[in-house]
Amino acid sequence: MRLSARVDYALRAAAELAAAGEGPTTVGELAKGQEMPPKYLENILLQMRRAGLVRGQRGPEGGYVLARPADQISLADVIRAVDGPLANVRGERPEHVGYTGAAEALQRVWIALRASERAILEEVNLEQIAKGELPQKVTDLAADPSAWNSHTPV
Repeated sequence: MRLSARVDYALRAAAELAAAGEGPTTVGELAKGQEMPPKYLENILLQMRRAGLVRGQRGPEGGYVLARPADQISLADVIRAVDGPLANVRGERPEHVGYTGAAEALQRVWIALRASERAILEEVNLEQIAKGELPQKVTDLAADPSAWNSHTPV
C-alpha cells in the first residue's frame, strides 16, 4: 500500500484537530505542529471540508474543527476524502476488473487486499490516534517483528 503525501498530511492534520478538541485550529497552527506546508495543507482541508469531515470558521477566532466527533471519523474516511477509494486497479474497483487465463485469480487478491485495508482503516478512528490508544488488533500487528523487518518485502 502506498500512501501519498496528501493522505499523510490529511491524517496528521485530522489527528491534530482531534487532539485540539472543541476550539478551532488555524491552518498555520496545524502546519507548524506537524511541519507541513500551509498552502498545501489548506487545499487538503478544503477537500476534507467538502467531504463533511471538517468545518471552517471565519473571523479572528477562526480555523478548522472536526465536523463530527473524533470517534466517528475513521482513517478510511479521511483517506477517501482526499485520495478516493482505498484500493483500486487502474482507477477501477477490484470487483470491476476482470482477468482471464493464468491471471484470473488476481481479482480475488485485489479484493482481499482491499478487505484487509478496510479491516484496519475503518476500525481506527481519529480519537484513538489522538490518544495513542489503538485497537488491540492493530497493536498486535504492529508489534509483530516481521512487520518491522526491512528485509521482508512489504
